[in-house]
Amino acid sequence: MTKQRWRVAFGWLVLWPVLAAGTLQAQSEDRGSESGELRRFSPADVAKVRYVTNAKPSPDGSQVAYLLSVPRRPMSDDNGPAWTELHVVDRDGQTRPFVTGHVNVSSTAWSHDGSAIYFVAKRTGDDHSALYRIAIDGGEAIRVLTHETGIGSYSLSPDGESIAFLATKPVPEDEKKLRDQGFDQEIYEEDVSATLVWLSKLPTVNDVLDGKDDAQAKPLELPGAASQIHFSPSGKELAVVLAPTPLIDDHYMAKKVHIADAESGQIIREIEHVGKLGQVAWSPDGKRLALVGSADIHDPHEGRLVIADVVSGDADRPAIRDLMPEDDSHVESIAWIDDTTLVYSAAEGVSSRLGTVTIDGQRNDWIEPGGELVIDAMTKAADANSFVLVGESANHPPDVFAVEKQGDAPERLTISNPWLSEMRFARQEPIRWTAADGLELEGVLMYPLNYVQGRQYPTIMYVHGGPESHESNAWLTSYARPGQTAAAMGFAVFYPNYRGSTGRGVEFSMMGQADAAGKEFSDLIDGVDHLLDIGITKPDAVGITGGSYGGFASAWGTTYYSDRFAASVMFVGISDNVSKVGTTDIPEEMFLVHHRKRLWDDWDYFLESSPIYHVQKNRTPTLILHGKNDPRVHPSQSLELFRHLKTLDQAPVRLVMYEGEGHGNRKAAARLDYNLRMLRWMQEFLQKKSSASPPLKIDYQAALGEDSSNP
Repeated sequence: MTKQRWRVAFGWLVLWPVLAAGTLQAQSEDRGSESGELRRFSPADVAKVRYVTNAKPSPDGSQVAYLLSVPRRPMSDDNGPAWTELHVVDRDGQTRPFVTGHVNVSSTAWSHDGSAIYFVAKRTGDDHSALYRIAIDGGEAIRVLTHETGIGSYSLSPDGESIAFLATKPVPEDEKKLRDQGFDQEIYEEDVSATLVWLSKLPTVNDVLDGKDDAQAKPLELPGAASQIHFSPSGKELAVVLAPTPLIDDHYMAKKVHIADAESGQIIREIEHVGKLGQVAWSPDGKRLALVGSADIHDPHEGRLVIADVVSGDADRPAIRDLMPEDDSHVESIAWIDDTTLVYSAAEGVSSRLGTVTIDGQRNDWIEPGGELVIDAMTKAADANSFVLVGESANHPPDVFAVEKQGDAPERLTISNPWLSEMRFARQEPIRWTAADGLELEGVLMYPLNYVQGRQYPTIMYVHGGPESHESNAWLTSYARPGQTAAAMGFAVFYPNYRGSTGRGVEFSMMGQADAAGKEFSDLIDGVDHLLDIGITKPDAVGITGGSYGGFASAWGTTYYSDRFAASVMFVGISDNVSKVGTTDIPEEMFLVHHRKRLWDDWDYFLESSPIYHVQKNRTPTLILHGKNDPRVHPSQSLELFRHLKTLDQAPVRLVMYEGEGHGNRKAAARLDYNLRMLRWMQEFLQKKSSASPPLKIDYQAALGEDSSNP
C-alpha cells in the first residue's frame, strides 16, 4: 500500500527558535507566552512548510546535495504539487541553492570525482525528463542525456563512462496516429508500458558542447518491469529489481533482484527473495548484495536486513539470510562500510536506531531509540566513513544531519524553515497503554497549547494508514495531520500505533491480518479509554480522522463505534470490503498481507468488517473526502458510505470530491481546502457542539492572511 511523512505504506495513505547548526531544538512545553513574542500555528503555516526529501554526500563527505520540497503558494502560484529544488550544504552548514524555482529535480548522484552533480529534470525546452550535470564550483546546469520517453532513475558505471537508466519504450508512430484520430481506448491492465533498463555511453561536457546529448541507448531484454538498477563495483554486472508486470500489485508483492551482464543484459543469477523489497546495495568487493527485504510473502512491510552471497553456493540461486532475525524494528536504510560490515537505520517504536552489523550478525548500535531525532533515511559517503541523515524532530520537519564518523552524534546542517523560531509549540510525548487482551501499545500524544493539568480537552485521534506504517515522536503537522494547528485551537491530538503497525518487528505487524476492523480498531478504543482515565480527554468530545486505512478506521468509528465519537473525518477510506477487493489496484497485496483469504472464501467476514454493514448505528457527524482519480481505494467507497448516511439522515454528513487527485491530495489548493475543512468539522462538532454542518464555502484568502502573497 505505499511512502511521504506523507508516508505511504503499500498503497495505504499515511498522512505525515532558529537552530544553530549542530543542535537539536529541545522539545518544550508550550514554548513562548501570550505576550505576542511567538505565534500559534495556523493552516497558512502548514501550507508553507518545506522539507528535505533526499540527501547524498559527496564522495569525500565534505558536501551534501539535497532535495528540498517547496510547496506552491495557494491563490498566488499556479495550482499544483510542490516544487523540488536542488541545494548543496557543506559541513559548516553553509547552504548554496543550485537548481531552484519552478523545477522538479529528482535522482541526484555525484560524479565519482566529486566535481559535479547529476540530476533528472524536465526543464524549459525539454519534451521529457532529461539527465543534467551541474559543476560543484558553479555555472549553469548542462543537459547531458535525453531519451524519447524521458529518463527515470539511473546508475553511473564505476569508471564514469556509461549509464544505465530506466525508461519506457516509445509509442510507435502508427499508434500515435490512431490516438490522434480518437482511438484512445484503455485496455485495462493490459496496455500498461513496462519500464525497461537502457544502457548508454555517458556523454562528457565536450560531447554536449558538440551536440551529442542524444547518445544511442539500447534496451536490455529483461523479464519484467524494472524499478531499481545498480552497477556492481567492477562495472561488469547490474543488479536489477524486476516485477513480472508493470502493475502496481506486482511492484509491491513480486519484485526480485536479478544479476545481469552489464553489456549483454543476459541474466546471470536470480536472488531468491520472497515478499516486499526495499533498498538494494552491492558490497564493495562485489561478492554480496544487501537487501531491505521481508521475512516471507505475508510480511506486511519490508524491514529485514538480509544479504545474498552472489558468488558462492548455488551460482544460479545464491543463498539469502537475515542478519538480525530476532530484531524487533524495521530497517529503512542501509550502506556498506567495508566488505563485511553494514551501517543501517531502523524505525523502532516511536523513535529510531542507527548502528552497524557484520555479515556474521555482530551488532554495534550507536544511536539508540528514545532521542529527539527521528531518522528517515541514511546515506554513506563513497570514499569516507561519514554519513548523512535526513532526520526530523517534534519541532522541525525533515532536515539534513551529518555524522562525522561511527559513534558520533548527528550534527544538523540545514534549517529549511527558519520561521519556525516564531512559533509556539505544544508539548508532545510518547504515550503507552494496555489493550483489553493485555498487549502493550504505544503512540504519541500532543497536548493542547496552554495545557492545564487536571482539565479535560476535546481530542482528535489521527489514525495512520497502512496499517503497515507507524507514527514517530517527530514532526506531526501536515495538511492531513491535525498536529500543532489543532493543538493551537485547544485540541489534544492522539496518534496511536495500533497492532499491525511497523516499528515493532514482523510478528507485531502481522497481528491484524485476517481480522480487519477487529482487535486493531479495538486498540484505538482502548487508547481513548486510557486518555479518559488519565484525565486528558472530554468523554463527549472525541473525534477520529485518518486517510486510507486510517479512513477505514474513521468510517468504522462513525458506524460500529459511533457511540464513542462525536465527529469523524474520513479521507480516501474504505467503507465496503466486499467491493473494495474488487475495485482496488492491489488485490494480491490485500490477499497476502491483509485479509489472507479471498472474497469467496468467507463472504461474511468481508461483509461484517465493512462500515456500511453497521451504518444504522451512525449518530456521528461525518465529513468524507476523496480524490476522484484514486486507484487504490476507489472513490465509490466514499460515495457508498455517504449515500447510506444521507438516506438514514441520523447525523450531518458531507462528501467532498477532489478533481484530479488520487490516493491523497498533491496540489496546493486541494491540500489547503482539506486542512481547513477537517479542522473546521472538528471545531464545529467537538468544541461548538453544533447540530448542523458548517457552511459549504470557505474564505481561503482570510485563512491565508498575509501568507497568501509571501513565500
